[in-house]
Amino acid sequence: MSDEMNQHEPQTNGDETPADAAAEGAAPSKPATRRARSKPASAPQPEEGIPPQGAPSAAPQEEPSPAPAPQASLYGDGSNEEVPIGGATNSLYDAELEVRHSADQAEGQQAFLGNLAAGVLQLIGDNLRRMTEEQAEKVNALLRGIDLKDYLDPDFWRGIGMVLQYQIDEQVSFVKRRISGDYTTDPYGMDRELIEVARPFLNFMYRTWWRISAEGLEHVPAEGRGLLVGNHSGVLPWDGAMIAVAVGEEHPAQNQRIVRSLYLHWFSSLPFVAPAIAALGNVPGLPENAVRLLEDDELVCVFPEGVKGVGKLFKDRYQLARFGRGGFVQAAIRAQAPIIPVAVVGAEEIYPMLANATPIARLLGMPFFPITPFFPWLGPAGIIPLPTRWSITFCEPLPTDMYDPSEADDPITVLGLSEIVRNTIQTTLDARLAQHRSVF
Repeated sequence: MSDEMNQHEPQTNGDETPADAAAEGAAPSKPATRRARSKPASAPQPEEGIPPQGAPSAAPQEEPSPAPAPQASLYGDGSNEEVPIGGATNSLYDAELEVRHSADQAEGQQAFLGNLAAGVLQLIGDNLRRMTEEQAEKVNALLRGIDLKDYLDPDFWRGIGMVLQYQIDEQVSFVKRRISGDYTTDPYGMDRELIEVARPFLNFMYRTWWRISAEGLEHVPAEGRGLLVGNHSGVLPWDGAMIAVAVGEEHPAQNQRIVRSLYLHWFSSLPFVAPAIAALGNVPGLPENAVRLLEDDELVCVFPEGVKGVGKLFKDRYQLARFGRGGFVQAAIRAQAPIIPVAVVGAEEIYPMLANATPIARLLGMPFFPITPFFPWLGPAGIIPLPTRWSITFCEPLPTDMYDPSEADDPITVLGLSEIVRNTIQTTLDARLAQHRSVF
């Protein structure tokens, strides 16, 4: 939640500025139903004429030689005849299952590569579902001759890299074509079609890159208003985006709820970034926006630490900064919305921030300029987040409907509730960290 939520007058102290990023509200739409993700059967069915295991047999019979496994490709029968998009997706899905099964049997780096390869195959397949037949044929051509199950082969990664680059280029072209075209947004600029474009990538980051586990999603309202309040961290606020994916993909109700995150008002001044942030469902962190969204029965996510959270040094990780003046509590009381504390573990390590280059930040007009072991030394490559393992815990909601909306102006009530939320998140963080055996 932005610190702008903590007072109505303009903020003058740079430390009070909120910080949420573009990715924060990108809550993906639910994909089409897929087959259950079960591992391939480990034991084949008995052949005709051969008694099942454990049954008496009059005489031993010679076991037939297994047929050689066909090469995994986008062609259903190993021929050069291309299959429709649905068939290509199914072939990718089958290869993904086998790779994931092989990774489960491996250890160490080989297991990590296997899970990464399976996640990339899923990402390609999810993107393929929304591509045209002509684009799918291009993917077919790029993957022709590549064994999609041999993730230890360098040719596998070269081919996958070309496919991902092609799909990225096509999605960039799609966005460019829309700039001058017709499309529909809500009053805040959210574009559900663009959210659908971002969904496969965010799912990949959630399931494969960070291997996130979410608990307590039953505490998030399946419908109606609710205010998610989380700890902020990670230099770039991926945490908001991953909270949105957890709710959109794993909520027990499976009703594709979109989380509307409030972001740093500074982003509104950026010509190209601001429209993209809004299109992905984010809203400027103003008090009136929070109240209006809640009154519209939306699910809103705020980060009361603001820029102090994402700009936290690595030595201060998982120690909550001050929650400001309780603007998020005022919004919840005015809208009579429950407050759901959220504790995120794992995001602090994706960009270990060793120092803040304040002079450079002032020169560039940025809230902070991070110095990490990889940025700015590796250039753009230093922006790639580390593949840490996350957990997101949604705590029991705190109801606010017992308060009169006028009590939103009572500082004792507001600060008291704010401290309860802060202590709940900190206690949950401490408990989860005690169970967190490894960063990776």
